[in-house]
Amino acid sequence: MGTGLPTLDEIRKASELIYRTMPATPQYAWPLLSARAGAEVWVKHENHSPVGAFKIRGGLVYMDWLRRERPGVKTVVTATRGNHGQSIALAATRMGIRSVIVVPQGNSSEKNRAMRELGAELIEAGDDFQAALEHAVQLERENGWHWVPSYHPLLVTGVATAALEFLSAAPALDTVYVAIGMGSGIAGTIAVRDALGLRTRVVGVVSRHAPAFALSFAAGHIVEHAVSTRIADGVACRKPTDSALDIVRGGADRIIEVDDDEVEQAMHILFADTHNVAEGAGAVGLAGLLKDRPQGGPRVGTFLGGGNVDSAVFARVLGGSA
Repeated sequence: MGTGLPTLDEIRKASELIYRTMPATPQYAWPLLSARAGAEVWVKHENHSPVGAFKIRGGLVYMDWLRRERPGVKTVVTATRGNHGQSIALAATRMGIRSVIVVPQGNSSEKNRAMRELGAELIEAGDDFQAALEHAVQLERENGWHWVPSYHPLLVTGVATAALEFLSAAPALDTVYVAIGMGSGIAGTIAVRDALGLRTRVVGVVSRHAPAFALSFAAGHIVEHAVSTRIADGVACRKPTDSALDIVRGGADRIIEVDDDEVEQAMHILFADTHNVAEGAGAVGLAGLLKDRPQGGPRVGTFLGGGNVDSAVFARVLGGSA
């Protein structure tokens, strides 16, 4: 991975590993959604994974590597708002490894419950993801546990398998819109696009209320910024990593921002037009796609990255207009 990106062979090997736990997820061109957008819109349904989100792919690849290369590790620790934590909890439990997951105070109660049921020991600390991450790093240093970052080449290799499925199965897409949190999803998409030699443009989408990655992309260096999104907690990045930023700056066409109202509308639209449930971060890509019309071209795609939204939150979203 000299470029920081996995090769096509590495991604295919990761697919073989992942398919021992889950099948490939589907991708569909939904007629109602396409009519609404005025373009042929393809959706990759990562909400159909065993943890309801794309992150499981990275967790399985990372924990398989850890078991083989560092068999002495007994406990892993990481920070999350939910989907990364579910991924690590599931994969660690299957490997017989203890997982300690740190989440911010006030995190999604349903995501917290899911992580516990997957075998994680949960700790609530800090006001946002970055604060939870810093607490998790402190625990790693104090206890000698193995730290699992939110962005790592092995995680990128794992989640890139979703992009390989998508870009191999769908017709040639003019543009694919990818939500950006810490960057593994968009990095994996760039890796596959480049490895397959496609002309598809990759456009990143961030929350306007968590703009650090967009600001960093524009500045050419890391820019830290507070987060305030009420709905898209899965992309609530306060501080990107250098390696992720380098890949996105080298391979993404641009980054666009969407606000919370646009994300909630996209969640409602996905349910109305496809009857799929999307959490806020899972609908960020579609929000960007709809906002960017018609610049994306006549055939576009996006990932429904996750469907893990609290029931009360989704009920409120559905009470609005699509």
